Amino acid sequence: MRILYVTPYVPSRIRTRPYHLIRELARQGHRVVLLTAAASEQEVRDADELRQWGVQVEVFPVPRARSWGNCLAALPTREPLQAVYAYHPAMERRLAEWARSGEVDIVHIEHLRAARLVRAVQGVPTVYDSVDSISLLFEQTLRLTPGLRSRLLAALDLGRTRRYEARLLTWYDRVVVTSRRDKEALEALARRYLSPSVRPAPITVVTNGVDLEYFRPQEGPREGKTVVFTGKMSYHANVAGALYFAREVLPRIWARDPEVRFWVVGKDPPEAVQRLARDGRITVTGTVPDLRPYLARAAVAVCPIPYAVGIQNKVLEAMAMGVPVVSSRAAAEGLEARPGEDLLVADTPDEFARHVLHVLGDPELAARLAVAGRQYVETSHNWALIAEQLAGIYRMRG
Repeated sequence: MRILYVTPYVPSRIRTRPYHLIRELARQGHRVVLLTAAASEQEVRDADELRQWGVQVEVFPVPRARSWGNCLAALPTREPLQAVYAYHPAMERRLAEWARSGEVDIVHIEHLRAARLVRAVQGVPTVYDSVDSISLLFEQTLRLTPGLRSRLLAALDLGRTRRYEARLLTWYDRVVVTSRRDKEALEALARRYLSPSVRPAPITVVTNGVDLEYFRPQEGPREGKTVVFTGKMSYHANVAGALYFAREVLPRIWARDPEVRFWVVGKDPPEAVQRLARDGRITVTGTVPDLRPYLARAAVAVCPIPYAVGIQNKVLEAMAMGVPVVSSRAAAEGLEARPGEDLLVADTPDEFARHVLHVLGDPELAARLAVAGRQYVETSHNWALIAEQLAGIYRMRG
């Protein structure tokens, strides 16, 4: 199958969904052409790895100045700022050329930031990979994030994003998302904003996977009283999670065991997160070249984010490495994992602290969670099987 794949950012190990789907589709014998926006020179360089897989890649630089210009131009319109942020007119023209060429069987467009480009496609079936429901994310951001800037941006874009995401369901032939939660959110938007006479595209859950070779259990000692939280720390939900765990959960843990250490591992932590390291028992690393050594040494991985959409890759990565996971219910909701069997789920600070202490103090429980978590991701989050599912969706007609 000849696949034209379109993304608003260069796929990489950080942009894990398109990175692994494209790699697996190429491995399975499909011809993949990628059109992608790039926000930095590093992203442009990242595209070289995809070319090594036999993928034809065309990169369109969208620097920060262009993104802000796109957003300013969209302010007086009904289009969400997210929908124009990564827009490049040359990318749209090139998409139209490919669609007219007769050399494409399917056009796959990922994320709200690239969704508008479908208007350049005629005569070729289209799949929209929404990934998550951005409206659902904004709703939760407004209610739960501590960051004023994030709340203001969510308030500005929420109304127009709801209507836009509903309309997107009429622009494509098929839609895929990462979780049932996001599927239900998009279907609710369709019922709310579309006329009963309008039939939206069918929505299918195509979950995220994890690289089971890259993230695998490692030999060696763990630091017995170390808890790790990984992720891009400039993301507002991760900021909220780090602050919640440090302010609400850790004091309860330390009341029982003051020697427990907390590592916050990930790029671009804001000042509020960096200040946590004033307590010597908390380490805030900033950017690291590889997350795996931190996961391999930690006794427990936590995902304490208070709100979430889609699939939390940080949870899958920890489970794949055989690290026991304690998660908020919001972070676990997109998974089919069994609470109490594959991971532990907490609703309150007291429950979170109790679960962490239980894992730290019970080696048999930690070992059971480690084995069950690894088995869960092997069964339910294998990229090769997920890519086969996606290829089956490409072949659907009607």
